[in-house]
Amino acid sequence: MYILVELLQLSIYGIVLGSILTLGAIGVSMIFGILRFAHFAHGDLITVGAYTGLGFLMMTNAPFWFALPAGMAGAAIIAVLIDQTVYKRIRRRQPVILLISSFGIGLILRSFVQIIWGPHVFSFPGGIQRPWLVWELAIIPNHVWIFLAALIIVTLLHLFLTRTRVGKAMRAMSDNMDLALITGIPAERIIMITWLLGGALAAGAGVLLGLDSRLTPTMGWNILLPVFAAAIVGGIGRPYGAIAGGMLIGLAMEISTLFLEPSYKPAVAFLIMVAVLIARPHGIFKGAW
Repeated sequence: MYILVELLQLSIYGIVLGSILTLGAIGVSMIFGILRFAHFAHGDLITVGAYTGLGFLMMTNAPFWFALPAGMAGAAIIAVLIDQTVYKRIRRRQPVILLISSFGIGLILRSFVQIIWGPHVFSFPGGIQRPWLVWELAIIPNHVWIFLAALIIVTLLHLFLTRTRVGKAMRAMSDNMDLALITGIPAERIIMITWLLGGALAAGAGVLLGLDSRLTPTMGWNILLPVFAAAIVGGIGRPYGAIAGGMLIGLAMEISTLFLEPSYKPAVAFLIMVAVLIARPHGIFKGAW
């Protein structure tokens, strides 16, 4: 009985972590699906989004939930600026050049956060919360809000990709770039929107991660491996696969603490990623968006 309760409790934590990883993984998958390169600065965009949301709250004394749209807007603008000033100039070179550049951008963003905010640990306002007791399970209110916020963001993204002309154009470019260009799809406009969405999703993950724990300059870097693992497990370049990958990785990382020390959770994500790559190199989901 005790093991069952513990398993269910860890599963709740896993769903919360999976919700955060899902937002980051969808952004990674969208960028890879259209631009065909792994954006290793994505973790630091997560950090920038979280700190932008915190800064907005400090300046305005607004309620916490204003941090989410503020952080998403700030990170989206920063992502587009990075693309226009750096990536656009080297976009047609070998993918390894873009990959190395993204490492450099990540270091710059992390240093930028440390210069402004210092190495201190911050937290969003809210204080200590009394958990809700359901049966023998403790449910923290913030965990419910994190899951609902992630669900709303993913739902809105789904509607955008399936119901709007821009969303359909993004899916077409991901499936066949050359054919999409021949049909008259404005590539640069779609790429800019991809960066806007990728940055916004990264910030969403960052704000929700900060709500679940604390804000540090390395928070995005620390979660980068699980985010990439979720994207790869679900099928890199497949945003819908990233949802399943994020939940799978989140659940596995939390449930693994029944048997392993919590410090090994990133290693669990890495092992699952390697196992999926060996058994199914294209990830769980193979095919179009």
